[in-house]
Amino acid sequence: MPSPYRAIFAEPGTRSFTAAGLVGRMPVAMLGLGVVTMISQLTGEYGLAGALAATVALSTVVLGPQVSRLVDMHGQRRVLRPASAVTVTAVAGLTLSTVVGWPPWTLFAFASLAGCMPSLGSMVRARWTALFHDSPGRLHAAFSWESIVDETCFVLGPMLAIGLSTAWFPQAGPLAAASFLAVGVLWLTSQRATEPVPGPRGEQGGGSALRTPGLPLLVATMVMLGVIFSSIDVVTVAYAEERGAKAAASLLLAAYALGSGVAGAAFGLLPVADAVGRRWLLCVCAVGAGMLPLQLAGGLAVLAAALFVAGMAIAPTMITTVGLVARLVPRRKLTEGMTWTSTGATLGISLGASVSGWVVDRVGADRAYLVPAVAGACAIAVALVGTRQLRRLPAPRQQERHQQEGTDDERHQHADRSGRHEGRNLA
Repeated sequence: MPSPYRAIFAEPGTRSFTAAGLVGRMPVAMLGLGVVTMISQLTGEYGLAGALAATVALSTVVLGPQVSRLVDMHGQRRVLRPASAVTVTAVAGLTLSTVVGWPPWTLFAFASLAGCMPSLGSMVRARWTALFHDSPGRLHAAFSWESIVDETCFVLGPMLAIGLSTAWFPQAGPLAAASFLAVGVLWLTSQRATEPVPGPRGEQGGGSALRTPGLPLLVATMVMLGVIFSSIDVVTVAYAEERGAKAAASLLLAAYALGSGVAGAAFGLLPVADAVGRRWLLCVCAVGAGMLPLQLAGGLAVLAAALFVAGMAIAPTMITTVGLVARLVPRRKLTEGMTWTSTGATLGISLGASVSGWVVDRVGADRAYLVPAVAGACAIAVALVGTRQLRRLPAPRQQERHQQEGTDDERHQHADRSGRHEGRNLA
């Protein structure tokens, strides 16, 4: 293992909580696809299957940041266990509805609660930040490692969701996703030593983390990246099917994920940059540029190579985005801030799947690669418009010092107020 990664795993408890995060993160890549596979197998109605998957995604967009906000206020253990229990119960009700033949509205009712699923990726990254907030280099390596874990989930998750539901029984995919969530959350929350300590109750004001200057820019960019992710999935499957090799789609998408994973591992070896806003802009531009070779792919082998190259910009962009969130958002709201970026990606994934499917039906898979290309151009445009906000970011150590000084000042002021209040009571 390269030295930066060896260094981060020398800390006690890190191997265990990142492994728990891997298990608990699998449902992100499994649940929506598992629902689609289950419903399509049972009813043959792809419209209903897509609508239910979209309901799950929309509920994640609405409920996910609220769960993370509660985590910042009350801690991971107190919030994650009941939140995951809601999701597990909702998935169980959804699958039970298909067995006993309950009316369709019950399916949507349970799907709307499934989005209470906690963002385990944000929880794990918050633990890394708590450990290495004073070491930007090690934190950069930790975020790079988590990008590799993300890619692992998105390679294995769809295969498990589809494979279980087709080879075993239709409900197996969603139930497996719920089981992964339950095990991952219980495993993670049992590790109290590395759990970030929530800030004092008086420091939790100020509204949502989304009000932090610069964060809406990152979320908007992540929406465009989400469109890229899902549209490449949909169009690539259609592209392979049009050429009579639908089974090759999994290999093509694996090449895309492999490119991202390899680049993410290499990116973690680079020194952390003070000009992280500029690096982030370059990464977003690289994502947009990577969509151009897809327009010229003339066969499956060429497309695999183009997807590998396109994927190489994804992980560095995600790593830099998380690093920016860690700089922008106050530490007492960090988990919510990280969840907002993943929520933006989830929203984009839902939009991209519907738009790209519509385009494939009308112009064919060859020309449908224009969808991720347009999304990449929009991501570049959004990043260019808002890049001035990021140029004003202080260096990592300087910002950490300012945050610590501000926190200390708040505590001193709080102590002074408490002392005066006690003095009045004594008088």
